[in-house]
Amino acid sequence: MAPRKSAKPAYSFPNPIDNDILVGHSDVLNNFVSAWNMRDTHPMHPVWMLCGPRGIGKATLAYKIAKMVYGNVGDFFIIDLAHNLDPNGNPYPAGKSISVKTVTSVIERMQLSAMSGGWRVVIIDAVDELTTSASNALLKMLEEPPANVLFLLIVHKLANVLPTIRSRARVEKMRPLTINELRELCAHFMGDTVISNETLRLCNGSFGKIANIKSSGGDEIYENLIETLENPNSTASDLMAIAKRIAPEPAIYGILLDAIAHFGLAEIYPSATISIADIERVHLEPEIGIFKVINDIKKCLQTPTAI
Repeated sequence: MAPRKSAKPAYSFPNPIDNDILVGHSDVLNNFVSAWNMRDTHPMHPVWMLCGPRGIGKATLAYKIAKMVYGNVGDFFIIDLAHNLDPNGNPYPAGKSISVKTVTSVIERMQLSAMSGGWRVVIIDAVDELTTSASNALLKMLEEPPANVLFLLIVHKLANVLPTIRSRARVEKMRPLTINELRELCAHFMGDTVISNETLRLCNGSFGKIANIKSSGGDEIYENLIETLENPNSTASDLMAIAKRIAPEPAIYGILLDAIAHFGLAEIYPSATISIADIERVHLEPEIGIFKVINDIKKCLQTPTAI
């Protein structure tokens, strides 16, 4: 059973620093605006932690806040994978973790600009991606934060952040986007493209996930995956064909877990999660690891239910 093929649609999704479209999260934005407007009489917290699932607009909100502060006075610093540095201080955007050199470089630049006056802003996207050494360097800076410096810490999973860093921040938990908010963003960034209710459901309130799925054709691959798993005549070759389509697109590996949820196979969710993580952690051939997960789902569906 050969998988269907379709051309990947072309969309233009701006980098959060260039994106002026923020949908949702008005409560968190209002909290900051209120604190900022009263900063002269009520000193505001210097460290704000924006927490929530990937793709819901945390970085967009952080840059909106930074531009509001930076638009008046001060300096603007960014710590993320795109600005990552190797131990010699050379650009290293290929890294999967933010290095300690990246953090210490910003600290040094902040010290050099300390006499410029006004507010300075530091955005870290994301704290989850800091190495242990980088986290410790950040902690040291937060223990005695410089005057008039606003730290905006983006966090995907709060449990992955050092408790000592969390304790020094004002934690703002951001909720997944609603269906209407997702549709609003889809209309803005995808024009007349029809986004199915199934795709919206798969994305669990994350527009970033919608962007990944639509850019990669992941919604069509997901449909093909479900059809193949439901087909009693599908073969190992059919499963491998789908695995090979998923393998080049790490951003849509989550559709495997969505398929598990679709069939109500909670018992294999933990092992599948580990298998997907191992694909990058152990540098396995992606299609082999993905095939294993798909094959495990197929085996569960073929196992007679006990009465």
